[in-house]
Amino acid sequence: MSKIEFTEYDLDNGLHVILHEDHSTPIVAVSIMYHVGSKNEQPDKTGFAHFFEHLLFEGSENIKRGEYDSYVEKAGGTLNANTSYDRTFYYEILPSNQLELGLWLESERLLHAKVEDVGIETQREVVKEERRQRIDNQPYGSILQETMKRAFTEHPYKWPIIGSMDHLDAAVESDYQNFYRDFYVPNNAVLSIAGDIDMAQAKDWIQKYFGKIPKGTKEIYRPDVVEPPLGGEVRDTVFDNIQLPAVIHAYRSPAQGTPDAYAMEMLSTLLSQGESSWLKKKLVDEEQKALFVGNFLLNLEDPGVSLAFGICNQGIDPMDVEKSMDEVVKKVQTELISENDFQKLRNQIESNFISSNSGVAGIAESLANYHMYFGDADLINSEIDKYLAVTREDIQRVANTYFTPDNRVSLFYVPKPQEQKP
Repeated sequence: MSKIEFTEYDLDNGLHVILHEDHSTPIVAVSIMYHVGSKNEQPDKTGFAHFFEHLLFEGSENIKRGEYDSYVEKAGGTLNANTSYDRTFYYEILPSNQLELGLWLESERLLHAKVEDVGIETQREVVKEERRQRIDNQPYGSILQETMKRAFTEHPYKWPIIGSMDHLDAAVESDYQNFYRDFYVPNNAVLSIAGDIDMAQAKDWIQKYFGKIPKGTKEIYRPDVVEPPLGGEVRDTVFDNIQLPAVIHAYRSPAQGTPDAYAMEMLSTLLSQGESSWLKKKLVDEEQKALFVGNFLLNLEDPGVSLAFGICNQGIDPMDVEKSMDEVVKKVQTELISENDFQKLRNQIESNFISSNSGVAGIAESLANYHMYFGDADLINSEIDKYLAVTREDIQRVANTYFTPDNRVSLFYVPKPQEQKP
């Protein structure tokens, strides 16, 4: 894998800038990442971080409502944003001769966003509809929400990223303006640009559009909650508008960037990725107990969860699926994976790592992530070594350490009784 070169520096207002020059295609990714996610919210004002992801497309003092998208689309580009528990990320992918447009648009979002009732009311309805489509009316759509609220009792990871609709309804214009002033400040952001740029010209434009934006004066709120041990298995049943039951096992897991987190990610890949994954081989191919199985690690800034799930085949009892899932975990705990499986796993991890940084958008996001979470953007070149340093014994050890019944939430998703169905 060729080394990804980049330049980084800080503006006087605290904005961290990362630039990667790549002339292979005439496009540029302009991105800005804010170190604010749902975990930075107050317990009675949840959903604000995700709400702003929508609200900040409403326009600014110099961009009329509804015109943000059209600027990018008319220039032949695309744009999007996403919110996690830990951060909010906005980006445009543009023809490289439109770099200045992208910088102007993002500077408007940071300095001149319209945080006012007309846009707030519009986006409230958008977010409510999103919740209906993705969570309330989507089969199994509430799995993450139902899992996290049981896996965490103290930490703000316990509430969903989309937040509470009641909280968003109860909030007034000043609540939203305060959130914007607190978190949408240069010293809480990383501007990451990758693609076909002239480095000197890019720096000039960055100074022009971002250099005079005032630095935030308040301390950025970062929760310092240490979640107590789960203290025993949490078991529950969730009735959902589904036809086939499902089993969910969520194990509390270490924070990203820790040695155990790399081993846990390799364990998750072993269990769930590809045709030869251990969960699929046993539950889908051999025993035909499950229609679909998987495992994914929520690799978060604070300790998160590793979530395994299985959707039962027609007529199969969830207890049977759970038994087989437990047998797969037991196998990892008691048997070292073979050298052959281990090499395949390393190849998968390396392939995933390379593909995530194969385009300018992925590079821009990775550089911002590495700086924001670890203060080290060069991890884009070296983090793969941390994965490849994981041994077979490490994978077995973390399986024994974290994949224990007293460290998990176990949910059975079952169809609603007929009289409950809408």
